[in-house]
Amino acid sequence: MARKNKRSSFGPGFLVAAAFIGPGTVASCSMAGAQFGYALIFALVFATVTTIILQQMTGRLSLGSKHDLGQALREFPQSRLTKGIFAILTLSSITFGCAAYEAGNIIGGSLGLEMVTSVSQKYWIAIISLIAIFILSRGKYKLVEKFLIFLVFLMSVSFLTTLVIIKPNFLLILKGIIPSFPKNSLYLVLALVGTTVVPYNLFLHSSAVKEKWKSIAHLKEVKKDLLLSITLGGIISASIVITSAVAFYGKGVSLESGIQLGQQLKPLFGSFPNFLFGLGFFAAGMSSALTAPYAAAFASSGVLGWKGGHNSKGFKGVWLGVIVAGLIIAYLRAAFNINPLSIIIFAQVANGFVLPVASIFLLFVLNNRQKMGKLVNNIKQNILGSLIILIVSFLGLLNIIKLFLK
Repeated sequence: MARKNKRSSFGPGFLVAAAFIGPGTVASCSMAGAQFGYALIFALVFATVTTIILQQMTGRLSLGSKHDLGQALREFPQSRLTKGIFAILTLSSITFGCAAYEAGNIIGGSLGLEMVTSVSQKYWIAIISLIAIFILSRGKYKLVEKFLIFLVFLMSVSFLTTLVIIKPNFLLILKGIIPSFPKNSLYLVLALVGTTVVPYNLFLHSSAVKEKWKSIAHLKEVKKDLLLSITLGGIISASIVITSAVAFYGKGVSLESGIQLGQQLKPLFGSFPNFLFGLGFFAAGMSSALTAPYAAAFASSGVLGWKGGHNSKGFKGVWLGVIVAGLIIAYLRAAFNINPLSIIIFAQVANGFVLPVASIFLLFVLNNRQKMGKLVNNIKQNILGSLIILIVSFLGLLNIIKLFLK
């Protein structure tokens, strides 16, 4: 019985880790290491700590108010105008954003399997999509949770074993924790933070906590789960930066994607690291291909007030629509080299707005004693939460400005 209880104390945090370690994160981390060595590791440390703090806030929201973030956005605002603004921002950012990024997740996973098997990615695109549809169609949170924990474990083994093989300089890694901004590095700092502190994870985690735990007595489990899973996710991301730095920093190599890093490890360190990186890249793409549609369905269901949970037609329709949209875009990109840039830019701009809005609203609800009861915010939590919100709002604004100055 004790073993069963121990196992049950983990899960929602691993969904968050599985979600933010996608192909975009692998690409950003690979480019950061190749261009700036270990210098930008501090950005991942900040992003990891920020993610833990924000996700703890969503976990407390679910335990204290018995609402996930989507439901809270629909029910707690008093005016119809405020409710409408929150609904539009949430649905546009989360649902359309997840659909835009789903193609990258599917392609990333397929490229990883192509590295491992030499079978063309066009076959893996369909297989990954079908796997995602099959798992989500079961309508069982525990199945999704267990599969994503497995994928995070697979990423850990793949990327951390690769790190050991390349034998990095650990003293230089420690120096990278100290903040520094080399020339022309700001865009990658924003990318590293932006691919880790993801708006849809606020909705995903609060819904997962509500699914798994029902009482404020489980707050310790929520914190323990997050601390382990998000820290592990941060270490995985840092290991990719370090691997890329050892392989390419100062050697004039220009990387544009994470998959290039895996392919170019082979002539430097042999075929085994290349195999490991391909396996890890598949796990990164597959995990995000599951969590993106799952998060979109949870957010839409909460904001629009759909009943029936996982088995409602609306819930199923959203996650299926996200996967199908990702599949179509993935095939168009693979067949005709089409880049859905306008959709992705729209998603990034919407995300830049929705992260601070959702965070501010989160802080507002956490200060409502009537809703939160014993889990209402104290002064220290308000100061820390306000500081985090100011920083993510500033970074979101910078990200939006960066998009339009390209």
